[in-house]
Amino acid sequence: MNKMNRMSEVSKLDSVSSGHSVREMRVAFVLCGALAREVIAIVRKHGWDVSLYGVDAQAHMRPERIAPLVERKLRELIPRFDRVVVIYGDCGTGGALDEVLRRYNVPRIAGPHCYEMYAGVAFAAMLNEEPGTFFLTDFLLQGFDGLVWKGLGLDRFPELKEIYFANYRRVVYLVQRDGDALVTQAHAVAERLGLPLEIRPTGYGALETRLTALMDELADERYRPRVTHESSIMHHGS
Repeated sequence: MNKMNRMSEVSKLDSVSSGHSVREMRVAFVLCGALAREVIAIVRKHGWDVSLYGVDAQAHMRPERIAPLVERKLRELIPRFDRVVVIYGDCGTGGALDEVLRRYNVPRIAGPHCYEMYAGVAFAAMLNEEPGTFFLTDFLLQGFDGLVWKGLGLDRFPELKEIYFANYRRVVYLVQRDGDALVTQAHAVAERLGLPLEIRPTGYGALETRLTALMDELADERYRPRVTHESSIMHHGS
């Protein structure tokens, strides 16, 4: 998990793109490390010829860092690629990420965060049914101890669990890949939190459909990125 979180360039996938115009372009994806495994699988499934560049998933613990980190990637990649796509939700940046992307004319897939991307329209229904829902994904399960437990300081101050999770009423595991081991981990996490568990298989959900739709039209001139001398990189520490 740590290796995936720290990745810079995940991989260069040398397969043929389905779209002729896109196939002739150099395309880069800038993505959250929490989505790396799923995006790699989607890229391979569709045969896209793209380069993947990851941003450390630990930035979610300090959302104000996300936009500057993505901007650094854009300034590095735009001179080298014909198209750049950002695979991120707003993820608590309060619109700061979209403002960066606007200045560089770089698209991102729609969605506030990965939970909504996986669950699609069912996400809002789940929150309406129970606002106190703590969501898990494959990535969060695999990195729960490091990203959540230690990230929140619960390894040092376990008594804070009652404060952090006081308003949660259930755990919902959004399943990307079938596997008994991850389901077992989900039960263990729910037990640790003292909450009931519900399992909802989603696959890659809207993450895949939205990314596929964007790739289908990426050759359009409106997606040509622009180099800008404006920069907000120094606005936030990283």
